[in-house]
Amino acid sequence: MPALPEADMHRAAAPVVDCHGASHVGKVRQRNEDRFAIVTLHHAARLLQTNLEDGGIVERLARPAAHVFIVADGVAGFAAGDEASRLAVGTMVEYLSEAAHCYQGTDVVREQEFIDRLTAGVERAHGRLVETYGGGRGPATTLTMVTLVWPRAYVVHVGDSRGYVLRGGRIRQFTSDQTMAALLVDIGAATEEQARKRGLHDILSSAVGNDIAPVVGVVDLEPGDVLLLCTDGLTKHVADARIVELLAAAPDAASACRALVDDALEQGGRDNVTVAVARFVAADR
Repeated sequence: MPALPEADMHRAAAPVVDCHGASHVGKVRQRNEDRFAIVTLHHAARLLQTNLEDGGIVERLARPAAHVFIVADGVAGFAAGDEASRLAVGTMVEYLSEAAHCYQGTDVVREQEFIDRLTAGVERAHGRLVETYGGGRGPATTLTMVTLVWPRAYVVHVGDSRGYVLRGGRIRQFTSDQTMAALLVDIGAATEEQARKRGLHDILSSAVGNDIAPVVGVVDLEPGDVLLLCTDGLTKHVADARIVELLAAAPDAASACRALVDDALEQGGRDNVTVAVARFVAADR
């Protein structure tokens, strides 16, 4: 997973997080097999009374300790793809409560424990699908999840949904598509053109519920960044340059989501399309 330039880990204040998600069945499919979730995790402490001079402590305690963004795309051609994506997202949201104590600290040991627990969460979702439906040709899904504990974004990724960061007018993809095309190109067994002609970009090499090879990583963010998670219903139709235009022009996360989904529909909407956008606005604004 490509790393972005390291952020300053000692900022005085975390930015305001403006976030929103949207999902649409598209113009061709009969049902929406995409699922998404945006979750905030809060500190357990609740200040009831004090004579402290620091009046801002109440506000800081009330702010979310972490934000979580998840998108999943049930695999077309498999039975109950919508059930696979629903179960995967639901399992990850459920699992976060068990791993919550890990994100409270910033030491290296606790950070590694949190990363390990996120991987275990994906494996739990995978196990539930296999146990319920059997492996092989049973339901399967992509899963891309970011857990933001400012300024660090912890990423767990399976499949070909994508994660991007827009910074300074440039967009960077911080996930890699887990497809047969990408796999064969990486090992030198096929060129991009050969993979495209053989239709290998649509065949996953890793999916929750089937063969699974989760990738974990960390991305450092900065105030002013825009985070985007999306299913391939967006990227099939909307090029990176156009995504930059739409994200840059949107006044807020909700507007950005509407613009992205609308553009994918205008360009054909052959698949379900799901997006989750987070804008990180400097706290002093």
